[in-house]
Amino acid sequence: MTPAPLAARLSIPSGPLFFPVTAYGPDGAVDLDTYRAHVRRGVEAGAAAVFACCGTGEFHALTPEEFEACVRAAVEETAGRVPVVAGAGYGTALAVRYARLAEAAGADGLLAMPPYLVVAGQEGLLRHYREVAAATALPVIVYQRDNAVFTPDTVVELARTDGIIGLKDGLGDLDLMQRIVSAVRTVVPGDFLYFNGLPTAEQTQLAYRAIGVPLYSSAVFCFAPEIALAFHRALEAGDDTTVGRLLDGFYRPFVELRAQGRGYAVALVKAGVRLRGLDVGEVRPPLHEPSEDHVKQLAQIIERGYALLEKEPEDTK
Repeated sequence: MTPAPLAARLSIPSGPLFFPVTAYGPDGAVDLDTYRAHVRRGVEAGAAAVFACCGTGEFHALTPEEFEACVRAAVEETAGRVPVVAGAGYGTALAVRYARLAEAAGADGLLAMPPYLVVAGQEGLLRHYREVAAATALPVIVYQRDNAVFTPDTVVELARTDGIIGLKDGLGDLDLMQRIVSAVRTVVPGDFLYFNGLPTAEQTQLAYRAIGVPLYSSAVFCFAPEIALAFHRALEAGDDTTVGRLLDGFYRPFVELRAQGRGYAVALVKAGVRLRGLDVGEVRPPLHEPSEDHVKQLAQIIERGYALLEKEPEDTK
């Protein structure tokens, strides 16, 4: 595996980037059969890539053994139809271990999460991600958020590092991202990938796209793939009417509901998957389940979103 194949497959996605939830059974153990079904449905629905055991997949809650089993299951279910990118995080030693487990399980690349707990300087962050990139032959996408925030100069150095192919932004500082894109474009030849990694990234993707960040993660695809696909198609086609209709009628209400609970960026998505008929279990602590009222509101938002799709043919005649 070299960086080029994954970068080429991700650079012009045919559909949303799918971040599956991790399924647990009634006893709280990982339910691989249900997880496989979830991944399989996502690929069949039109996902362009599977990002297994990342933030939405509760990477923080998985043991190394569970992680490897889930990544392997995702690889087997995709069967090469789309690439599988696995999470890797914590301190440098553990991040390297997870990277090697992902490689052994057959993953096509890594999403390198922020280091655990510490707030490090730029020199230390650069060393950390370079060690992760050097640990395997897998291409690496670095995830900027929380305690891993980079200067444009540091991202230039990341882009110069063998094996690092992109940056996913979960911070939301558009001024910083514009300066990062500009600095890398000026200094480093080739195509470095950028991803909007904010929760419910569709809500901000118009702004990200304008500064040169064309790729985005879609948690909504987990439970409402038809809505996520319709948004993706409209965005690619420049169909502002459909984009606006889905933002106003579905995404904004969903984002406002998500903001009512800590951890809802994962817990609400998992509730959505259950509402759509696949019992993926509850989130593991320290996350908690949405309230009954919030789940009811979620069901109404999903119903409204699908109703908007039914109106689409009339609006485009």
